[in-house]
Amino acid sequence: MPKPSFKSGFVAIVGRPNVGKSTLMNQVIGQKIAIMSDKPQTTRNKIHGVYTSEEMQIIFLDTPGIHKRQSKLGDYMNSTALGTLSEVEAVLFLADVSEGFGGGDRFIIERLKEVKTPVILVLNKIDKIQPEELLPMIEEYSKLYNFAEIVPISAMLGNNVNTLLDQISKYLPEGPQYYPEDQVTDHPEQFVCAELIREKILHLTREEVPHSIAVTIEDMRVQDNGVVYISAVIFVERDSQKGIIIGKQGALLKEIGKLARHDIEHLLGSKIFLELWVKVKKDWRNQERVLRDLGFNRD
Repeated sequence: MPKPSFKSGFVAIVGRPNVGKSTLMNQVIGQKIAIMSDKPQTTRNKIHGVYTSEEMQIIFLDTPGIHKRQSKLGDYMNSTALGTLSEVEAVLFLADVSEGFGGGDRFIIERLKEVKTPVILVLNKIDKIQPEELLPMIEEYSKLYNFAEIVPISAMLGNNVNTLLDQISKYLPEGPQYYPEDQVTDHPEQFVCAELIREKILHLTREEVPHSIAVTIEDMRVQDNGVVYISAVIFVERDSQKGIIIGKQGALLKEIGKLARHDIEHLLGSKIFLELWVKVKKDWRNQERVLRDLGFNRD
């Protein structure tokens, strides 16, 4: 049972695309629940990660990267990220110090000025710069916004992440333990499995494919032999993209399945049989009905 002084609350992670938001949450949670990629704008839904200690429980919302919209899917991703800010106890504004301050950071800071939620500036990837470069960056960000805290970290290496958790706890109210201590996400297993498959596609395909894909789990069940059967559909926008994902004689699709199977077995703790299908949905990112069918709801 939680202690009488137990704290709990919701914390949003926002930032430009590809600054390490998913990496940070996976580091805190201790296992992969959000996909990681070197390609920007890969997170599409609010991923709820749950961190529990003896003193507190934090429910992290890893939002899509805020960016200039290019499609209805882009609209959805922006509205999801910005709509999160008023729903939480604190906001982590993640910035990539190896890239330096940019127009995208300024855009987000202007949005942060519209909410009253405490904002913690998290300067990520400090392992990629020299120590003397950090202070000027802190001063630059501090001129634009009155951050509640400023914490430099390396999400990939885990440097200073415990300090960040300590700072977050200052802004959490006393509250209940919403989830069991061994639960790391409130998303169903099907959602995380689909995301792990999508991650492998992002790693293995060329530039024109990544944002044109969506993955849904059509069937997931435990067979009599104890093996988990999973049937997943990969949706693309064009026939040419279907050919890319399948690859010569199905080689790339087999590699996607092999890599995804490894991560999913680790997630589920059991052997799986993974069946992948590739289907074309023309221009799905700009069709409201298709976006709803694929789970990209605005509410």
